[in-house]
Amino acid sequence: MTTQAATTRDRTAPPRRATDDVAPSSPSRTRRRPRPRMSTAERRRLRTGLLFISPWIVGVLAFVVYPLVYSFVISLTRYSGMQTPSFVGFQNYVAAFTDPLVRTSTGNTLFYAGLAVPLGLVVAVVLALCMNRNVREVAVYRAALYVPSLVPAFALAFIFAVFVNPQFGLVSRLLALTGRQNVDLLQDPTTAKIVIVTMAQLGAGNAALIFLAGLRNIPTTLYEAARVDGAGRWKQFTSITLPLLSPAILFNLITGISGALQVFTEAYVLTNGKGDPDNGTLFYMLYLYKNAFSYASLGYASALAVLLFLAGMILSLVVYVASRRLVHYDVAAG
Repeated sequence: MTTQAATTRDRTAPPRRATDDVAPSSPSRTRRRPRPRMSTAERRRLRTGLLFISPWIVGVLAFVVYPLVYSFVISLTRYSGMQTPSFVGFQNYVAAFTDPLVRTSTGNTLFYAGLAVPLGLVVAVVLALCMNRNVREVAVYRAALYVPSLVPAFALAFIFAVFVNPQFGLVSRLLALTGRQNVDLLQDPTTAKIVIVTMAQLGAGNAALIFLAGLRNIPTTLYEAARVDGAGRWKQFTSITLPLLSPAILFNLITGISGALQVFTEAYVLTNGKGDPDNGTLFYMLYLYKNAFSYASLGYASALAVLLFLAGMILSLVVYVASRRLVHYDVAAG
């Protein structure tokens, strides 16, 4: 009986392959397949593609990479722009961390960024919602809301200087209705920064266009299903619109932080490049500019520029990493 059962198992067992007796080769002995060589047509397409993007490559190398490398080299020297640079090592960086005006300008810049960036996102979202209205004149509204962002910051600063003039400015006339006469908003450090923050909101049209594109990409079926479930407009906005706008919010947040760290033109025009009153509008870029072109200290200014670049990269990385769980790149993730 036992012999017959064993014979039956041998007949029903699958046939053994020749490779079953061979021990699997270790990963270290496994050879990688050679990369397939590019065909003539593929090489031709590659050369054509590189030719078309060569202006961009040359532009990045000439106007981004080279200035960054050159700024770092100059930051290690004492250089006024006229005589030969003299190597001083990291003395400019040590001086930057002990300079009280660097701390003041950094605080002013962070104050501006902390107000202007979140407020700018809110204003841009509101503008995008207005641009997304389904009315016949929506094209006119979109143009009217976007045009202020096309005005140069230099011109806007002059316009705001007239608005806040304590003698005949529009803001002074409005404040006169409340009993306050001849209020000079630019003579107080805090109100001067708030004026510049308010001015920055006129450029929210650029971010609004990006939000508008995000709004147009949200399927209307989601809102229809939400209305069937009894969700109101606010619930639809917080549960559908904001989550699906998160990629655009992240992009505008990072670009907004980058722009806020480089605020310069408004303060320069409104205060004639002084950063008054009491250094209340002495932003980081304005102090960097004064060191480079007023004090003829290009080495120190280059060190400040390198530190600003590193700070911007770190802040952007922190925002990106912190928002990874909050950003949804497709409808299914929302």
